[in-house]
Amino acid sequence: MGEKIKSGFCVEVARGSVVCREKDEINEDFVQVRRRDLERLTTEVMQLQDFLPKILDGDIVWMIQQVDAIESSMEKKEEEIEQLKMDCEHFRARLEAAQADCMREKKEKLDLQQHLREAKQQLLQQAEYCTEMGAAVCTLLWGVSNNEEAVKAILRGRKAARFFAITAQTMESFVKSLSEDVKQQDLDSDENQFVLALAGIVTNVAALACGREFLVSSSRDLLDTMMHLLGEMKPGLCTKFKVLMLMSLYNVSINLKGLKYISESPGFIPLLWWLLNDPDTEVCLHVLRLLQSVILEPEVLAKSACEMRDTLPFQRIITLSKSHNVELQALAKELLEDLKILEYEA
Repeated sequence: MGEKIKSGFCVEVARGSVVCREKDEINEDFVQVRRRDLERLTTEVMQLQDFLPKILDGDIVWMIQQVDAIESSMEKKEEEIEQLKMDCEHFRARLEAAQADCMREKKEKLDLQQHLREAKQQLLQQAEYCTEMGAAVCTLLWGVSNNEEAVKAILRGRKAARFFAITAQTMESFVKSLSEDVKQQDLDSDENQFVLALAGIVTNVAALACGREFLVSSSRDLLDTMMHLLGEMKPGLCTKFKVLMLMSLYNVSINLKGLKYISESPGFIPLLWWLLNDPDTEVCLHVLRLLQSVILEPEVLAKSACEMRDTLPFQRIITLSKSHNVELQALAKELLEDLKILEYEA
């Protein structure tokens, strides 16, 4: 009876002996082994399997385990390195794409900056042209507004209120553009001539009864703007512009409704005291005239008397009454006499 124990071998047991036959493709060789020897060999192999780990040195086993762990760790590291290489390639591709986008955007930015410079230059040229044209047109209109019929024709136009609204905006923009260290204005500049012409037109319009009524009824924003700007400009600055605005306010004050509106505006009395500190005699002259309009109107004076009496800079008016300017001196003295009425209002 044969028993297969391994590929290529055949074991036969007969009469207490074991015969191992080794098969070959060409020949078949047989080796006869005693059953007892086979059992002893089997026992020895089992004993070796049992005692071999105990025979081997513990350090060797530990080193083998460490080698296995290191090999495993190296495999993981290799995988991580491979992943990092893939990530690196991915980020390099993104970097190259970002650099390309950056270069494109940089070129676009340079193009836009060039377009912006060109647009600014064009805008500056247009602004200079508009300012020059505005100065020329308004200077001509300033001269025309000396004629009463011309003023009436202007006020009958549909754009009259819009014109005075733009006038207020232009005046305000001009004052805002003044630098802090301005010592003297260029009277020949287009900007200066532009606002002077506008202020002159308003003065001429306010010189007529119909003009005063129009400004009080339809252009109060312009009156508010002029009073605000007079308080914004430093003493000694833009004196001709100040004089024209003060003349406009004085002309409006001839209208009782206009005088009430001006005098009741917040900060009006402090504004007059502020303007009296201006070193220009003509500015002070027109401030005194406007103040006189308030004092000579009983209904208006009754509302302002208390504030005027408490804050009136008498000393400054006394100083102006001794001015070398004959007209200013006479008006200051006259006003001092008029101010005595405040004693009766107490």
